[in-house]
Amino acid sequence: MSAYLVRQTFFIRVLPVVFAAFVLLFVAPQARAQVTEFRQAVAQAASGDPDLLSFYRERGFDGIWSTRNDRSRRNALIEAFNTAANHGLPGDRYDAEGLIAQLQAASTPQEQGRLEVAVSRQFLDYARDIQTGLLTPSRVDSAIHRQVPVRSPLSTMRAFAQSDPAAFIRALPPSAPEYTRLMAEKMRLERLIGDGGWGPTVPGRKYERGDSGAGVVALRNRLIVLGFLPRTNTQTYDDDIYGAVTRFQQAHGLAIDGTVGPGTLEQINIQPEARLQSIIVAMERERWINRPRGERHIWVNITDFTAKIIDNGVETFSTRSVVGARDRDRVTPEFSDVMEFMVINPSWYVPRSIITKEYLPQLRANPNAVRNLLITDRRGRVVDRSTADFSGYTETNFPYSMREPPSQGNALGLVKFMFPNRHNIYLHDTPAKSLFGRETRAYSHGCVRLADPFDFAYALLAKQVGNPEEVFQAHLRTGRERRVDLEAPVPVHLVYRTATVPADGNVQYRRDVYGRDARVWNALAREGVVLRAVRG
Repeated sequence: MSAYLVRQTFFIRVLPVVFAAFVLLFVAPQARAQVTEFRQAVAQAASGDPDLLSFYRERGFDGIWSTRNDRSRRNALIEAFNTAANHGLPGDRYDAEGLIAQLQAASTPQEQGRLEVAVSRQFLDYARDIQTGLLTPSRVDSAIHRQVPVRSPLSTMRAFAQSDPAAFIRALPPSAPEYTRLMAEKMRLERLIGDGGWGPTVPGRKYERGDSGAGVVALRNRLIVLGFLPRTNTQTYDDDIYGAVTRFQQAHGLAIDGTVGPGTLEQINIQPEARLQSIIVAMERERWINRPRGERHIWVNITDFTAKIIDNGVETFSTRSVVGARDRDRVTPEFSDVMEFMVINPSWYVPRSIITKEYLPQLRANPNAVRNLLITDRRGRVVDRSTADFSGYTETNFPYSMREPPSQGNALGLVKFMFPNRHNIYLHDTPAKSLFGRETRAYSHGCVRLADPFDFAYALLAKQVGNPEEVFQAHLRTGRERRVDLEAPVPVHLVYRTATVPADGNVQYRRDVYGRDARVWNALAREGVVLRAVRG
């Protein structure tokens, strides 16, 4: 072999090996030391958090944010932080610019390791907030018994590390179509506020057909900008304005009479900022219930005074309802449970609170008061009123129970629908039918009364019998208490929504009957949520 070929072979084959050996001897130890320092910093930073410590231990304390290969994760998180306010979250809580600065400034393995864990904490905070809400519902209002479906931080980290980052983060918010529609309405209102809102309010007075003048013009203009009236030059309360008012009343749960009285005028004059608050609160409430609701479920919106059956996302039955009165001990709570059975010809077992607060004072004055109720002792024996002395009993020592047997006048009517729960709340019939004609229907002791309980029962039974009306009526005719189980129990959700956006896109607003949404909004504001005005 020529000297030339020997030299070429040496340069091609031998020198790279020598150089690699040099790198291993002198460079690799330094790199290995840096990796070790990084992992040690990660372990130390995660040591106070069992979920993060478990996650990083499973990975040998390798990072998921810190290398060039992790750029897609960083970019996805920064984009999420930049758009957090679109979801009604406090934008300042998720500091994208600050995160970028920290990533750029971390130069040593120790700094990078500490930042690795800090970024994971920020990611988990964001994931929790956008999945299941900023607030703990029961801390806002003790009548909100919502079991928020909080995800495990460890499972969140594991899933994120194995997923496409952008797709994973996009899937964090509620997937319910209602949430998407609420967010679209939120952004529309923000643009509207940025462009000046809805203009002047309507002067305070009553408006009806045939009226004219400056007040009617202001009403006309307001209805146009609200989207209930096509553009017109009329200065008279004509058929077009009448139709627009009825559509407005329907969209706001008002009595539909086509006349602008005090209640309708109050709702017409509400400013977009207040409506935006309702939308943001509704989005937070959607996060609290971010789980499957059931292919068939019952949806009771307290503020709307309705109970509905939903099948595969479609409303298949609706009836008016009466809910708890505004007194603190009578409001209808918010929670979810599962309806298991109905009771036809029910007895009413009077709650202790009603016995002692309402009926005991009457019995003290007259032992024969409330004769429709049986007074029973601890063994279930009926107490003889003629020999009983109720005068010495108080709320704390009254020893008896009270029950109303089945009858047409029973407080529960002729059927009740049971989803056993610790709140002793259920849906039922009522003999007090006149209340269903009122605009605001908050009169009960907390349970939900139905205007059409028989039809509600038929709709539920139709899934398990071919002739639901005949089956129900046969039980009813006996006059005796009968339990009918639902072969497929149905989830029940008692919710409180002052803003909803149905599939047709026409936003519906309701009054904050218990003031709960005001409390939710105040709590969100304390967390840093703000109203935005976006200029077009």
